[in-house]
Amino acid sequence: MSDVRPGRLKVYLGAAPGVGKTYRMLDEGRRRAARGADVVVGFAECHGRPRTEAMLDGLARVPRAACSYRGGRFEEMDLDAVLARRPQVAIVDECAHSNVPGEGRNAKRWQDIEMLLAAGIDVVTALNIQHLESLNDVVEKITGVPQHETVPDEVVRRAWQIELVDMPPEGLRRRMAHGNIYPPEAIDAALANYFRPGNLTALRQLALLWVADRVDEALQEYRSRHGIGRIWETRERVVVALTGGPEGDTLVRRAARIADRSAGGDLLAVHVARSDGLAAGVSHASLARQRRLVEDLGGSYHSVVGDDVAATLVEFARAENATQLVLGTSRRGRLARFLTGPGTGETVTALSGDIDVHRVTHERAGRGTLLPSRRRTLSPVRLIAGPVAGLVLPVLLTAVLAQLRGTLNLTSEALLFLLTVVGVACIGGVASAVIASMTASLLLNYWFIPPVGAFTLAEPNALVALAVFVVVAAVVAAVVDRSLRLSRRSARATAEAETMSSLAGSIVRGEATIPALLERTRETFGMDSADLLDEPPDTPGVTAVPAGPGAFLALRGRTLSSSERRVLAAFAAHVGSAVERARLAEAAAEVEPVRAADRLRTALLRAVGHDLRTPLAAGWAAVTSLRGRDVAFTAEDREELLATADESMAKLNRLVENLLDLSRLEAGALTLNLRETSLEEVLPIVLADEPGAEAADLEGIPPVLADPPLLERVLANLVGNAARHSPAGKKALITASALAGRVELRVVDRGPGLPADGRERLFEPFQRLGDTDNTTGLGLGLALARGLTEAMNGTLSPEDTPGGGLTMVVSLPVGGRAETTPHPVEPVAGGT
Repeated sequence: MSDVRPGRLKVYLGAAPGVGKTYRMLDEGRRRAARGADVVVGFAECHGRPRTEAMLDGLARVPRAACSYRGGRFEEMDLDAVLARRPQVAIVDECAHSNVPGEGRNAKRWQDIEMLLAAGIDVVTALNIQHLESLNDVVEKITGVPQHETVPDEVVRRAWQIELVDMPPEGLRRRMAHGNIYPPEAIDAALANYFRPGNLTALRQLALLWVADRVDEALQEYRSRHGIGRIWETRERVVVALTGGPEGDTLVRRAARIADRSAGGDLLAVHVARSDGLAAGVSHASLARQRRLVEDLGGSYHSVVGDDVAATLVEFARAENATQLVLGTSRRGRLARFLTGPGTGETVTALSGDIDVHRVTHERAGRGTLLPSRRRTLSPVRLIAGPVAGLVLPVLLTAVLAQLRGTLNLTSEALLFLLTVVGVACIGGVASAVIASMTASLLLNYWFIPPVGAFTLAEPNALVALAVFVVVAAVVAAVVDRSLRLSRRSARATAEAETMSSLAGSIVRGEATIPALLERTRETFGMDSADLLDEPPDTPGVTAVPAGPGAFLALRGRTLSSSERRVLAAFAAHVGSAVERARLAEAAAEVEPVRAADRLRTALLRAVGHDLRTPLAAGWAAVTSLRGRDVAFTAEDREELLATADESMAKLNRLVENLLDLSRLEAGALTLNLRETSLEEVLPIVLADEPGAEAADLEGIPPVLADPPLLERVLANLVGNAARHSPAGKKALITASALAGRVELRVVDRGPGLPADGRERLFEPFQRLGDTDNTTGLGLGLALARGLTEAMNGTLSPEDTPGGGLTMVVSLPVGGRAETTPHPVEPVAGGT
């Protein structure tokens, strides 16, 4: 199989159920078949829609595999048959579907698709936006419907093509009203719940943004692969440069307004952590505040390392395909700009090319210090300018002092030459200062120390003065140079600390996943890629550092300096820690079932110790009394004792049956007999045993696919629980409704309800949430009810009762409906 070209995946991504992605998928299959391709339908779910089913005509189909699960019969894609058939193209619907447990090779259909791709078969599939793993919680917040079937985003991202199938909300609601999506009895409920205009608009926006991001990734990859450095203004991207100064808030808000002028505009804030003097004086508190502001405005914050601030900003903007760059005007005054040359803003403007540069004024503009602070490292220009200044400046000073001969004494002239040497040291370092010192001493000797015009010293005082001048000049130059070097080291340490602080902040905010850390490392060091490898690569141009046992962090791109490698080692340590945490999490996940079993066993022993003993003791006492010879019981007393014994034994029998049923469920050994079951067949028996409950009018509710005795057990447990928590004088209520091929039974009570933090433990065995004594049973009722409901391919979930109380919702498939999954299918959200 190693020589087989992997197949290509095409995904039809639906913005919502019913937009027509299955129809489009089958239409593509027909078009490919018409062009001569070998196309087969591995699996297609038409949901009884005539127009969609008509698209299957003329397409070869692989028969589905029949499966059994918990007494039910289901049909799944026959993966082995499709692999044996080896078509060019396979049509596989419902990418997010879960396969029948224990049947086939994989648990999920997307895993089946990956096996087809690995075999060299092209696959065309479909799924809805709500089934993407990253959007699972977002969709639940919008629609209120939890999504149990999900697909990892990375699976869809790797697709060769992603085609969005979209429809305006009102158009989709018209399709629904015309009966083109769900049967007539489900239309009203669907339009009032999942298919509300706001829900559909939100889902549509999610789909458009997700696909737009994938298109943007593909564009960036294309530009990188072809070495395209020019800006393509396909999307407005505004980069704002932050220095940590007080003007940052103004810059961020201005950049956000610029980004908002274009629909879909992106805001990116970047701070350059650098090794030159500009790193000094950065307010980390201001940067943290500005970062929060950027994120509140919907932007993203980035920290990059670079010695040349202007070049690093432009490189970042080009890498992000930015269209506009926002930075503040210089805080340096005019004299500072005159002494130190053009600042970052002027340099960025010169380098920006086709990127628009916005220079934003602010209240701190022109109010900086007069000290040169733009550069503290010896750039190539300063390496040349230093020696030249060491030769030229003493000559110029000599020309000026020659015109003032007689007005200054020798001491003043020597001090002026000393000042010149110090200035040269600031420009070019100690080497340039030595050149300036030698030049100044010779000029001072020739022009100002008697005899003037000759390199001789007539007076011992002049000789001492000249020697002191040379020594002082050399010492001052050395001190200045050392100070500059220490300043550079301090600035480098500050930059490294700032970078690590940014990384630590990302980890605290929950970005410590391995892919996020790798992306932040690539971005921080301005590299082309960052990967985690099992062994160090021998490829040229790749920098690799250890990231823990058997792991190496490999960066492809420019050559890193030794100081940058030091910071990279710290990043690698964080990545290694993340890898180790992932391994420990996997190990903990393997241990968790054992711990859960121990907790279950402990809870069982505690509960059994009291709850089984209580009815046993009562029944035993009644029977012992009846067998006693020393007391003559009346007929009424005997009847009462017999009733007590009978009630105790019945209670004991129910407890034992619940325990046995729960153990069968956990062992997967419960036998089901699923058939069409009408509610009129089950509810009268439940209501007869529980006088504290009543049922609403259930006329028109279709039969459900269920096991009648088990459904009776489920409802009996729920009704008994609701009646126990209902206030005196109010009965528990049972209602039902049909929706999207499923029937929802609601057991409503008007009790105290349940706080949100208690719902996670509501269905755990041996929990009695809200009970104040130990006389209400083992706490198995709700755990058993959920287990039995899920065994019948249903769901059981709690929701608040309007006006107070708790409602338990049982959702079961309509009888006679062809089921394709043993797992719960969300109401109105499972269509294609």
